[in-house]
Amino acid sequence: MSNTYYVTTPIYYVNDAPHIGHAYTTLACDVLARFKRMDGYDVKFLTGTDEHGQKVEKSASAACMEPQQFTDNVSQNFRDLAEFMNFTHDDFIRTTEPRHKAACQAIWKRLFDAGDIYLGSYEGWYAVRDEAFYGEGELTTGPDGKRIASSGAEVEWIQEPSYFFRLSAWEDRLLQFYDDNPNFILPRTRRNEVISFVKGGLQDLSVSRTTFKWGVPVPSDDAHIVYVWLDALTNYITAVGFPETEADSFTQYWPADLHMVGKDILRFHAVYWPAFLMAAGLEPPKRIFAHGWWTNEGQKISKSVGNVIDPIELVNKYGLDQVRYFLLREVPFGNDGDFSQQAMVNRMNGELANDYGNLAQRVLSMIAKNCDREVPAPGMFTVDDENLLAQAMALEEALRERMDALAFHECLEVIWRVIRAANAYVDAQAPWKLRKEDPKRMGTVLYVLADTIRQLAILTQPFMPDASAKLLNQLGVGDKDRTISSLSLRLIPHSALLAPQGVFPRFQEND
Repeated sequence: MSNTYYVTTPIYYVNDAPHIGHAYTTLACDVLARFKRMDGYDVKFLTGTDEHGQKVEKSASAACMEPQQFTDNVSQNFRDLAEFMNFTHDDFIRTTEPRHKAACQAIWKRLFDAGDIYLGSYEGWYAVRDEAFYGEGELTTGPDGKRIASSGAEVEWIQEPSYFFRLSAWEDRLLQFYDDNPNFILPRTRRNEVISFVKGGLQDLSVSRTTFKWGVPVPSDDAHIVYVWLDALTNYITAVGFPETEADSFTQYWPADLHMVGKDILRFHAVYWPAFLMAAGLEPPKRIFAHGWWTNEGQKISKSVGNVIDPIELVNKYGLDQVRYFLLREVPFGNDGDFSQQAMVNRMNGELANDYGNLAQRVLSMIAKNCDREVPAPGMFTVDDENLLAQAMALEEALRERMDALAFHECLEVIWRVIRAANAYVDAQAPWKLRKEDPKRMGTVLYVLADTIRQLAILTQPFMPDASAKLLNQLGVGDKDRTISSLSLRLIPHSALLAPQGVFPRFQEND
């Protein structure tokens, strides 16, 4: 049985249209999922939409729609974005599905039967936007006198009957869990934030609402709706078959290897979720990674400012693989980053067109012109030949290590070191001169370069699947030979090649 890998995005809230942040998170998961599949893993890649709660109910009302119709429409927008961005998820979950309602009520029953849920009343500050409660110490007062949560959301004072989860009883157990699992929360700075929050003391958590109806009813008390975050987080186990914990899908994929989230929802995933799971007698996920946020040309992205980045518009202007590359190349993953049109163009023209694209184009063009569009037969390899081939072969372990650390920018940097080395090798060997001076040596040089490009194209597939596939097609590499295990193979001399075709055109504003 192959190794398994279960990776999830957060399920995206359907009160608004998808934006660059949604695309960024799912892209990171997609790259990881593609790499793991190439490396022989049985991958389950989950994304989806969170469709319950007061915010959705209000948004639907404002749109003069029933909540289900509203969520159907917005959820489809997220499906369309995933297809447009060439994401390879295996499941798209919606919290309005019957399978999820059953799972949500099942975990509630487990928590209630374990004595970790009790009925009381709630009085405190609640942010509809965040679907979250805040303590007095997390609030500030705006110029208009309204109370504002640390997230920037406006809060309102509510008082209502509520079921509570005994989160306070889990403080020590959570801290022990973090100690026992030092890589559970990454990056390290986020881990420190979570530990500090928990050490500050945990209060019991309100896990039901009575002021709206759009949600999963509490079992045996349908006057209450399950708190949206208990509802939403449960999606990760719904998708692997919960409550059927003996089913193959559950035993195969749970606990999840990675929950990818934005830093704004880390608390829910790193504090509430493991407490819910452990209280229900289930294992927590293995890792939670919280990435940073994007700004736009130095400005915070905001609907009111009008600088929201639409990923579809971005792709239509620059190209899909170009956008995928830039988002994971520009900023160390986990840090905040700034989107800049000029930076985008610089990466496209400098690294994609000049470095990678030009390398492939001139090598394959020379082979087509001088070797009858066949893989040339190599002679004896020199030290220079062996050095370049060794650099390419070393990429496998270098990328595997960096992928596991979610250091996508480092993955691309080590790939580009080989691309730059290959370009330097072309200049040093000058195969255009060797054509007249030493044709056999020219064939060897072009063979070394073609096989290096083959390895590069295999390893850039997770990031730029379309462009990489075009390069592999031109090299005559079959579908079954595009995995990590096939890196050790070599191109077969005299194999027919397709006509060379550029894959990374230079960008010009008037294009």
